[in-house]
Amino acid sequence: WQEAGRHGGQGLELVRKAVLGDVPAIYEIVEAFAKKGIMLHRSETDICDSLRDFFVYEKEGKIVGTCALHICSADMGEIRTLAVRDAHTRGGIGTKLVTACLDEASSLGLKKVFALTYKTAFFNKLRFKVINKELLPHKIWGDCIKCVKFPNCDENAVIITIVPRHGGDD
Repeated sequence: WQEAGRHGGQGLELVRKAVLGDVPAIYEIVEAFAKKGIMLHRSETDICDSLRDFFVYEKEGKIVGTCALHICSADMGEIRTLAVRDAHTRGGIGTKLVTACLDEASSLGLKKVFALTYKTAFFNKLRFKVINKELLPHKIWGDCIKCVKFPNCDENAVIITIVPRHGGDD
């Protein structure tokens, strides 16, 4: 899965699945947000373990954003680890990363995708609806025990229903 293009006369930009060589850049981006207390810390080993979940946004050969689609069950996935380097925010990169995850969710046959977020308005613009966290399956809380805010989570839960793909996409 790749989406490539030029933006504003600048260099090549694309969203693509992450590869092993991207792990240090993903780690660096995630760690910057973890140090601010707005994202869970993930070690490079954790990132490697779930590398197939990740998309990256590459601009002129540099990884400037990342997002993962984690499959939680046969019909539900989670958008996690959405982060864009500070110097590249407000340029639509987060939207492109989430869209890539939603496209993949659709192609996999997932029915719903949720996220836990502080950026509720961002997800609302992408048609996610706010729901009560308690409505989510209990098994999704496995990573939460690693959070310094557990069990007093102050993130909002948002969810979207996936429109299934039809036709010859196989």
